[in-house]
Formats: sequence, structure tokens, C-alpha cells
Amino acid sequence: MSTLTPNPSEVKFTPYVPAPDEEYMSDAQLEHFKAILLDWKSQLIGEADRTKNYIQDESSAMPDINDRATQEEEFALALRTRDRERKLIRKIDKSMVEIENDDYGFCETCGVEIGLRRLEARPTATQCIDCKTLSEIKERQNQGA
Repeated sequence: MSTLTPNPSEVKFTPYVPAPDEEYMSDAQLEHFKAILLDWKSQLIGEADRTKNYIQDESSAMPDINDRATQEEEFALALRTRDRERKLIRKIDKSMVEIENDDYGFCETCGVEIGLRRLEARPTATQCIDCKTLSEIKERQNQGA
């Protein structure tokens, strides 16, 4: 059973190539990202269904205590992974709302364009690379790293 979270790079799409005079976050660009996000969400939901079926199918009482412990650890790992994916689905839904409200693709901190390539790599990104870098530096400083 796969416990890896699908990521945007596993979602098959053709990188968007804007026209020379195309405005940032045009309708075509928004549709491009909407398709990526919906496909990603669909993959995550599919993984959740597979995990549910796997646990239901494999949760038979095992006579050996070591086998049972191993199985329970596998289930716990799968459920932790699905919990992270559930949080990711919420981020995808938030990005979909931003698309509908024409707020998608702009940094929530400084308001500049996040950029097409960054969004293709991380469709749920809410900060430009500069603000994200500063945020990570501050986080490391707060943690004493």
C-alpha cells in the first residue's frame, strides 16, 4: 500500500506558456491552476478511499501479538499520512476559493505575483518566494536553530 502523498509534480499537466502580452492570472491561467488543483484533490481523495478499504480488509484478528503490533503500526502510519492529506485538501479548497474570488496567485503578505512556475510546483502557495524565505528564517530563529 502506498503511503506517499501525491504531490503536484505527480499530477500530469503541461506547463503553462503565457502569450507575450497576456495578463498575469488571466482566465486561461486560472483554469490551468483550477484543473491542477482539482486533479490533485481527486488523487488525495482516492488515496483516502484506498486507505479506508485497506484497513477494513486487513483488520482481521491476528493470533500472533507481534504481527498484530506491526499491523497496527502500519495502520497508524497510514492514518497519519491521510491526516496530513486532509489538511492539504483544505488548502486546495482555500486555493479554489481564491481562484473564484480572483485572489489566487498573489502573495498574501506583500501582494506581489507569486509566479506561474512556483504555483505549478506548489499550487497551494500563498506567499511569494521572498516572503516565504523570510518566514522560514524567522521560524528557524524562533525555534533556536
